[in-house]
Amino acid sequence: MTAAALPISVIGVNHRTCPDSLRERLYVDDSEVAAVIGTLRIRGVREAMVLSTCDRVEVTAVFQDGPMAPLTVATALGAPVGLRGEELVPYVYRYDGGDAVRHLFRVASALDSQVVGEPQVLGQVKAAQRLSQDLGAWGPALDHVLQAAYAVAKRVRNETRIGEGAVSLAAAAVHRVQDLHGDLSERSGLVIGGDELGLMIARQLRAAGLHDLTVLDRFRRRAAVTAAELEAHHGPLDDLAGALDHADVVITGLGAGRYLITAEAMEAVLRRRRRRPVFLLDMAVPADVEPAVHRLDEAYVYDTGDLERVTREGRAGREAEAARAGALVEEAVAAFDQHLAVRDAGPDIARLRRHLETQIRAGIGAAIGDGPEADAVARRVAGQLLHVPSETLRRRAAAGRLDDETRALVAELFGLDTAGGPEVKGDGT
Repeated sequence: MTAAALPISVIGVNHRTCPDSLRERLYVDDSEVAAVIGTLRIRGVREAMVLSTCDRVEVTAVFQDGPMAPLTVATALGAPVGLRGEELVPYVYRYDGGDAVRHLFRVASALDSQVVGEPQVLGQVKAAQRLSQDLGAWGPALDHVLQAAYAVAKRVRNETRIGEGAVSLAAAAVHRVQDLHGDLSERSGLVIGGDELGLMIARQLRAAGLHDLTVLDRFRRRAAVTAAELEAHHGPLDDLAGALDHADVVITGLGAGRYLITAEAMEAVLRRRRRRPVFLLDMAVPADVEPAVHRLDEAYVYDTGDLERVTREGRAGREAEAARAGALVEEAVAAFDQHLAVRDAGPDIARLRRHLETQIRAGIGAAIGDGPEADAVARRVAGQLLHVPSETLRRRAAAGRLDDETRALVAELFGLDTAGGPEVKGDGT
């Protein structure tokens, strides 16, 4: 078997395929995963993992009915929020077999995130796995691929500096906030939406001593999840006007297509604050903060481009590290594909070993009799005789040349029963 033949698929929506407003509605909280997996099981799905983050909502699973899989996933994700599967299918992407492996490797390595290299995603994948295991939806097909994905992510983290770029942007933001406000222990912050870089900055601000934090979002359940992680208060986006009055730092990342914070509204906020300065970090695309806010005294606005300019690495450095990480992922995909192919030789080698051990025992039985000693001799001699044939079979499997003709030739050379009998599972020697 090669990766292309693996019976797994990844189906979902992400920041590239689905409008933010729709993707945010589809966000699946941990408490809702059981319902999604329950719907999938009704449709015959044997193994499934649900990954829901700011960037994506996707299902990795073994599907019984491949052609219907996108509609199955769309129905499972849409049902909790009153959407029909048919409405979601146009926004859904699908990866099968080897493409699914590559996608999972890239996700775990933080190469498929809006903020490339962001360090939280690997933990999110592992948390999704644990939840799937708790719900009895885990299995060998998913486990095999995910363990390989974790190994790739570790290599990317250890052998590239891809994670430093995202961290450096967040650190730059925190330094600028401290330049303006100094000690953060008496300062308050406001997070609007769930942009990944914005959340990284919020985490670092909390670590730097930010006293109080509030999370506002269009969707209360996502606001509640984010607030729990940040040890913050939360509320609906309707509370924005009042929340701005108390916020010394505002981090926004909705990208709603309209300005959430206009110059007129911000001027009114500054008057009510008696001109106490506000640091605004606009991580949204398109922008959430009206450009005219830049001209207001005591309103200090930074966007991602501004943070890029104050970091040493800059965009070019992060892109170079991302390219290195991408090459590591491609190398790992090829190695995983070869591993699967080589593993295909295992049953053939095990069957051949069983046959030879039986023949050797029969040949030495008259001399030393049956029993543990004869078994040990048979295993040792069979192992010696099979070393070269086993390596040859593995090489042919890795090259994709372990076909029926080769198997027939081995059977003829060694006098195997061509019926094969029950297959012996194992790696051989």
